[in-house]
Amino acid sequence: MKLDILAFAAHPDDVELSCSGTLFHHLAMGKKVGIVDLTRGELGTRGSDELRDLEATNASKIMGIHARENLRMADGFFEVDKENQLKIIELIRKYQPELVLANAINDRHIDHGRAAELVHQACFLSGLVKLETGDLKPWRPKRIMHYIQDYFMQPDVIVDITPWFEKKKACIMAFSSQFYNPESTEPETPISNASFFKFVEARSREMGRLIGVEFGEGFVSKTPLNLKDLTGI
Repeated sequence: MKLDILAFAAHPDDVELSCSGTLFHHLAMGKKVGIVDLTRGELGTRGSDELRDLEATNASKIMGIHARENLRMADGFFEVDKENQLKIIELIRKYQPELVLANAINDRHIDHGRAAELVHQACFLSGLVKLETGDLKPWRPKRIMHYIQDYFMQPDVIVDITPWFEKKKACIMAFSSQFYNPESTEPETPISNASFFKFVEARSREMGRLIGVEFGEGFVSKTPLNLKDLTGI
């Protein structure tokens, strides 16, 4: 299946937290969308890898995406190396996305920046004709955009997600083991306290305010954007 957008995430719930509104927006336009989680989030303080698998499935159903895969790299310890590059290259060539979304270039969690670099390198290598991956043909996405996570980054592009903000919250809460639950006996984490959703909403409002809407999601590009019509900005 050829996809229009393939979103990569170091952990299950990265996409839901940071760019699910954008995916809802494009799904509503008839675009084909998929997600690839690099790890199962098995080092997460709360929940378990099996539970995270189930939560990712539930979030995918809420979003209505067309594909989701997990590469089962080592949470916290995956490397930017040939083995992991080839895993990503095979999926890029399998799904042939026009646009790739990836983790923040720099962030609080050490996996996020490393995942961003790994995906960035794999997207380039995927276009090399002499790099063979069985029957899969070379494919290089037209653009890679990095979503903004914990650390603020000045966005190059902001998508209006106002119509989709409630659905974004629903797919985030599919990962119920990770977020606020007053009945939970598990240790508290930076994302499990009651105030975390206030941060998620505030970040979305901050991005929205920059473009004159209620809610938005921001993205950063390492390369210049190619615009054919400045009057359409």
